[in-house]
Amino acid sequence: MELQQIRAFLAVAEELHFGRAALRLHMAQPPLSRSIQRLEHELKAPLFVRSTRTVQLTAEGQALLAPAREILEACRRSRLAVASVGRGETGRVRVAFAGVSSHVMVGKLAKRVRETHPGIDFELSSSNFALPAMDKVLSGAMEVGLGRWNFIPAALDSRVVANERLVVALYETHPLRGRSSLRASDLADQSFVTLPEHPGSILHDHLRRLSGAAGYAAEIVQVAPDSQTLMALVAAEIGVALTVSSVPENFSHPGVIFLPLEDTVDVIQLRLVWRKDNASPALREVLRLSEDVLPSPADTDS
Repeated sequence: MELQQIRAFLAVAEELHFGRAALRLHMAQPPLSRSIQRLEHELKAPLFVRSTRTVQLTAEGQALLAPAREILEACRRSRLAVASVGRGETGRVRVAFAGVSSHVMVGKLAKRVRETHPGIDFELSSSNFALPAMDKVLSGAMEVGLGRWNFIPAALDSRVVANERLVVALYETHPLRGRSSLRASDLADQSFVTLPEHPGSILHDHLRRLSGAAGYAAEIVQVAPDSQTLMALVAAEIGVALTVSSVPENFSHPGVIFLPLEDTVDVIQLRLVWRKDNASPALREVLRLSEDVLPSPADTDS
């Protein structure tokens, strides 16, 4: 049974006239009649009762109507599905991200994708640290990563979505609370709370370099599993913490104040990363949307 035969059958069944059905299909009547005859032969049943004046459906023809329409509708949906994938309207894009401030950005992007491309399956995977997010993109387990890294592997493309600076988190009754800003040397006698150290840990690297340049080794008294717990430890007066400016900009932390760090350090860049060889139309569409929702800072060469 061929699609051409199904179309021919439906045209005759709906017109109940071979001549009008042939005109509808833009073909001559003899080929149309032969197509119906081949279909009847394959099904081993008559589909029409023909006379010189009328054409009527047989019981077998009536039974074929609904399945024939379903077949053509399935073909139509198949064409639309393939076309929508090619345009990036459907597909799957998985995003791995790390850090408290990243939650807000990912939420904005997810909202835009849902509003404009509901056919894209947009999956999110959160981790406490940036390196696992990059590893997932490199391995192909995720299409997009969002985080802060000291280096970007050659297999990945990237775009800066935010430039951040270092700030110091203090509990609200801290003796240094009245300052407008701090230097690393001001923190020589302070106890620090930090996130776990791991390869590529930007904040650990900065704390080590800044304290070393100021002539001391930072005393780490407590390690927190995530940024929210880190701020809770600061509020509990366990110690001070080095973090990035997007943390206070995006979240409220009762009992904690933040002061900018004056020491000159490289700008900390929050980046989107994706594999260069990933040709997914859905990924390309999500990246296009991200340029509007999460634009690169004007002064950044991404």
